[in-house]
Amino acid sequence: MSPTHLRRTQIGLLIVAGIVTIMMAVMVAGCYRDDASIDDNLATATADVVTAGSTKSTVRFYTPDGQVRSPRLGIFYPTELAVGQRISVEYDSANPDLVRVAGRDAGLSIIPAVSIAGYTWLFVVAVMVLLAEISRRRRTDTTDTASSTPDVATPA
Repeated sequence: MSPTHLRRTQIGLLIVAGIVTIMMAVMVAGCYRDDASIDDNLATATADVVTAGSTKSTVRFYTPDGQVRSPRLGIFYPTELAVGQRISVEYDSANPDLVRVAGRDAGLSIIPAVSIAGYTWLFVVAVMVLLAEISRRRRTDTTDTASSTPDVATPA
């Protein structure tokens, strides 16, 4: 691998890691924005858990005007919920599709975001060092082979 190709590959890896880091920052910022919206128009209700998963759970609850709500994108911060469970939820009365489990907030998004960004940077740095080392060894082997070829003696 030529030094130019190595440098371009390393720059590409840094760009990918930077994009992942920015995505995680935007994700956390979005969680805080949604929580601020819920806090601005806070309403509470008791909801039934319809589906439960570690990344998405669906709930159904009644608003004070008697409408049944089931946010199509699920509930925020859904960990440790079980189907059939009755939970207290907080939602944005102006936009009832923004629903979170009562007592949970955007702070829960920080650890996963930092973990993903951290592991991405760890992987990228390891690959960059590995590529640099492979490139260095190939250059060293090439120069050693070229310098160790014996000179052919001319007959006298």
